[in-house]
Amino acid sequence: MLDIDLSKLAGLLTYDPDAPMLFNSGLFVWLFLGFSLVYALLHKRDVLRIAFVTLFSYYFYYKSSGACFFLLAVVTVSDYLLARMMHRTSSRRGRLACVTLSIVINLGLLCYFKYTNFFYATFMQVVGGTFSPLDIVLPVGISFFTFQSLSYTIDIYRGKLSPLGSLLDYAFYVSFFPMLVAGPIVRASDFIPQIHRRPTVDRDMFARGIFLIVCGLLKKAVISDYISVNFVSRVFDNPSLYSGVENLFAIYGYALQIYCDFSGYSDMAIGLALLLGFKVPANFDSPYKSQSVSEFWHRWHISLSTWLRDYLYISLGGNRRGKVRTYINLMLTMLLGGLWHGASWNFIFWGGFHGLCLVVDKFVRSLRLPSPGRGGTMMRVVKVVVTFHLVCFGWIFFRNTDFSGSVAMLRQIFSDFHPELFWQLVTGYAAVFALMAVGFVTHFVPDGWSQRVQSLIAKSPVIISVLLLALAIFVVIQVKSMDVQPFIYFQF
Repeated sequence: MLDIDLSKLAGLLTYDPDAPMLFNSGLFVWLFLGFSLVYALLHKRDVLRIAFVTLFSYYFYYKSSGACFFLLAVVTVSDYLLARMMHRTSSRRGRLACVTLSIVINLGLLCYFKYTNFFYATFMQVVGGTFSPLDIVLPVGISFFTFQSLSYTIDIYRGKLSPLGSLLDYAFYVSFFPMLVAGPIVRASDFIPQIHRRPTVDRDMFARGIFLIVCGLLKKAVISDYISVNFVSRVFDNPSLYSGVENLFAIYGYALQIYCDFSGYSDMAIGLALLLGFKVPANFDSPYKSQSVSEFWHRWHISLSTWLRDYLYISLGGNRRGKVRTYINLMLTMLLGGLWHGASWNFIFWGGFHGLCLVVDKFVRSLRLPSPGRGGTMMRVVKVVVTFHLVCFGWIFFRNTDFSGSVAMLRQIFSDFHPELFWQLVTGYAAVFALMAVGFVTHFVPDGWSQRVQSLIAKSPVIISVLLLALAIFVVIQVKSMDVQPFIYFQF
């Protein structure tokens, strides 16, 4: 009996690469309940509370990515010290050296773990050599916490922030577990002022937190995972075996899958932060309602798109150096944004495609064409439909690991469509299409509806919120696949 207990304890304390800790795993639910109890007891003890959350965050990251948690410590300590040095240095050259070193450390780690094999493979193709991939494991969340830490040092260099005086406070900011492994990328100016504020959770925050956690669970573990395992992945893995209509609806399914997967994670992260008394900006705003690709990037992965705008696009010159330079800056920003998502040419193509769409959008707006007047509603619908299909075209290359799969899907759609198979497809995948319908309908409902639901939850007794969360967990258990599916953005 003692051996069994010790083995369970060892499993709880050690990293299992086959079962990393996720928000939608049973282990995290029980650990968070215990964590919340201790967190509540430390409500009035600032330093102990901050230290406890930081330690739990490092434990969470260890359970998610193993020994790579030491990289988080390297980034934290180096940027904390460099920020302090910048603040003490009056020389512009000295400040520039500090921020440059911060950029080199953060991007150096990111490039080594994420892009070494990609650049090595590309080099070997050019010289005609044989590529043998190096054994480099990508740490979960490295793209997020390096960008988050960089925003701190760059803002200090620009004079927008003063450095923190406590390493513990900075470690708390960089490692805060709800946002650690897949964002949102929270700016220091938004988060740091909340660290020493006494955490209070009013009824509205509690209701919104529960609402977001429930929505995130249902999006991820019910809609995204189910349509992925039972339809989308099957078609994307072998597109030539399916008709064009099946390929087209697999693309629509992936558009919903990646939205529900990533926004579901963001919802749960923001909801958990609210339950701990911290407010985090929204990361998604119904992106498929967009009337242009430019608007799409104002609604999709908002924390990354604004980061790229503020720290890359504006640094390149933004729109301050003429139209041609503006278009070049847009393309460079999106190409690098595509490369941020993954070390492969399909991601670069995806980023370049979105960059081209942004350039076209900006050029058309510069023409200042007359508004449509009557029929404006129909024109808005047409714009939404066109934008959605442009985004879906990009998703083909985002999802496939090589260009041959993307070409095969497009070939099936344009040369072997077979629309007569549509009804057979719907009836054969009835549950999948029902969930897709639920996902898209709820995505396009007016924003005020969710606000009214949150207000209703806030006015209800706390037990109603608890029961709602329990019901969501029960539904997830009934519908979810056998294995817990990792979040898509963990690979980035």
